[in-house]
Order: sequence, then structure tokens, then C-alpha cells
Amino acid sequence: MKKKPTLTSKILLGLLLGFIVGLVLKQLPGGYIKDTLILGGIFKVVGSGFTSAIKMMVVPLVFVSLICGSASMGDVKKLGRIGGKTMLFYLSTTALAIVLSLVLGSLLKPGMGLDMSSMVSGEVSIGESKSIVEIILSIIPSNPIQALANGDMLQVIFFALLIGIAINVVGEKAEPIKILFESGNEICMKMVNIIMLFAPYGVFALVADTFATVGTDAIFALLKYVAVVLFALLIHVSIVYGGLFKLFTKQKIKPFLKKFTQVAAVTFSTASSNASVPVSLEIMEELGVGKSTRSFTIPMGATINMDGTAIMQGVAALFIAQIYGIDLGMSEMMTIVLTATLASIGTAGVPGVGMIMLSMVLQSVGLPLEGIGLIMGVERIIDMFRTTVNVMGDNVCTLVVANSEKDLDLNLYNKNTESKIA
Repeated sequence: MKKKPTLTSKILLGLLLGFIVGLVLKQLPGGYIKDTLILGGIFKVVGSGFTSAIKMMVVPLVFVSLICGSASMGDVKKLGRIGGKTMLFYLSTTALAIVLSLVLGSLLKPGMGLDMSSMVSGEVSIGESKSIVEIILSIIPSNPIQALANGDMLQVIFFALLIGIAINVVGEKAEPIKILFESGNEICMKMVNIIMLFAPYGVFALVADTFATVGTDAIFALLKYVAVVLFALLIHVSIVYGGLFKLFTKQKIKPFLKKFTQVAAVTFSTASSNASVPVSLEIMEELGVGKSTRSFTIPMGATINMDGTAIMQGVAALFIAQIYGIDLGMSEMMTIVLTATLASIGTAGVPGVGMIMLSMVLQSVGLPLEGIGLIMGVERIIDMFRTTVNVMGDNVCTLVVANSEKDLDLNLYNKNTESKIA
């Protein structure tokens, strides 16, 4: 019995066919059939329709998933030291990740050499530069309904977090509302899944349109994009995670890396942070982490710690800005850092949602969503690596917090060192 092709294989097939068809169309002379019927008609409807459907899901998905994430953290008063340390670790490393990606994206310029400015649908404008104080104050919405309607993502994130925390504080009386939002979250996720079924056709149309217009230049830019993302992930793992682990635990990292291969096998095959939770909990127990710590930090990490995703979003935002010839100033960079960091709290730990979050980051600084179609073909490759980085952060945080709380059995950890490494 033959296996049904996966969505990933269909998207890759769409990318390949789009590449071939685009290059063939590039060689054909212009005319009504090519320019109006195919590129300006069929491909435009399918490609732009797909990006519009993704854009449609950004506000509702971010809004309800953030409420659910912050509402499920338990009683805020009881989070205490472990909660504070965990949140500090996750949010600070995510901010570092996005800053790292913006620095590398600015220095290495993966989108340079590819000009797609003529393909932007409509006028793209970057607003006037704002001071850091203005950016911070603009997070607080004067009218949350208007923020939802206008898609002001930082304001939507702030309002959603406030609702989730309030649900936590109110407790049992707010349970019906909590259940309502959890149901809404399930519905939004299902809608995303339905839209992603059309991804192969959307990717085909967008990629074919791209290569029919710019030719083979897009290949080299895409390879540079993948290389910059993977380079940023490698730096983040070795310097940020490795440095924090060594600084705060003073232990050898090899036992953890040996155990983590079990988790990496899951994240590489599923590209899902949520799917790795049971395995992460198991290896943390084997390494001597107490239940009170690991049962809190690992599930929370699967919900709010998305360093790898933040790196992808930062590089992708600069890549798309560069290929469309749009200059991002310091205020736009700050907006990307804030949006991607806060959005990581609401990024569901399942495959595919990263693209929705990327579209939110692009919207926050006024970048065209059409660029998503170009990078979606290589997204699965990047997704495996960035999900592994996401989950590695969860595990490193767990060990750091457990050690600081004297909830790490060093004898058991060192026993792993002797039996598994020596």
C-alpha cells in the first residue's frame, strides 16, 4: 500500500514545478496569454489569494493563542521564583536571537542581488522613525477593538496578554471564557490547517511568477537566505545556549547533548515543539531535574520559547526587505525585535504556524507578504533546524533553573557523565 504524499512533499513539488514553469515562461515572448492570462490572471489569483488567506488568520490566531497561552500558566501569584526565572530566560534569549538575526541579516545581506521591487502589489511605505519611548507607548492600545481591526500587532499582543493574565487572576469564575478562547484557538488552528492544504498551489503560483520575472537570480538569493538562517542558529546554540549553560550550571554539557539527541530525532521528524514535550520531560528526569521544575519549564517552553523561529523571522524580514528594495530604519528594527519576541509567546508549537507569525512581523513594519511565497519552499528544511533550537532552549533553561533552585541532582547528572560519555 502506497503512502500518501505529505503536505511538505507537495509544497516542495509545487516549488520545483513553479521553478521550472517560471523559467520556461521567462524565455517566452510577452503577450496576452503570458502576461495577462497566466501571470496577471491565474497565477495572481492563486498566489495572491493564498497570501491573503494567510494574512486573514494573523490577528485572530495571535489574539486567541496568546490569551490561551497566558491564561494556562497557572495562578500568577504561585509562579514565584521558578516562573520569573523561566520567563526571564525565555524572553531574553528570544530577544538575543532576533537581534542576532538582524545583525547577521544586515551584515551578510542575503537578499542583495535580487530585485523584486517591480513585483510589489500596491505601494509599500515605511512610516516615519519613532523614538524608543514612542514605540513602547504605542504598544498600549487606546482602543483595542480598533487595534484588532487595523491589525496593530503589538497592541493586539499587549491586549491579549492582559486578558490572559486577568483570566488567571479571576480564576474559577473566568473558566467559561477560558474554555471559549481555547475552543476558538482550536478553530483557528484548524483554519490554518485548511489554508495550508492550498499551500502547494500558492507556492507554485508565487514561485512561477517570481522566476518568470527575475529568472535564476532568485536561486542564489534563496540559498544565501538558508545559509544565513542556519549560521545564525549555529551561533545561537553554541554561544548563547552553551554560554548560559556553562555560566549558570558549571557542569559539563556533553551528558545533556548526548541525551538531547533523542529529542532532536523527534523535532527533526515532526518539526513540532509540542511533540517533543514527553521526550524532553523524560531526559530531564534522567539527568536529575526535579519534577516541580521540569513539569513547569518544559511545557511553558513549548508554548513561549521560540528562539529558532525568532531567528528565522528576523532574517526573513530583512531578506524580504532587501529583495524589494526597502530600507528598514532603527525604529523598524526595534519593532521587529519587540513583535517577534512577544509573538513567540503565542507561536503554537506545531508545523506551519511560523509562516503566520512571519506575516505578522512583516505587517508590523509594512513589508510585502508576497515574499513569503519565495521562502516557503525551503521553510520545511529550516523548520526542522529551528524547531530543534527552540526545544534545546527549553531543555537548557530547565537545567539552568533547576540548578539555581537546587532542584538538580548533580550526582545523577554526573553519573550520566560517567556511564554515557566516559
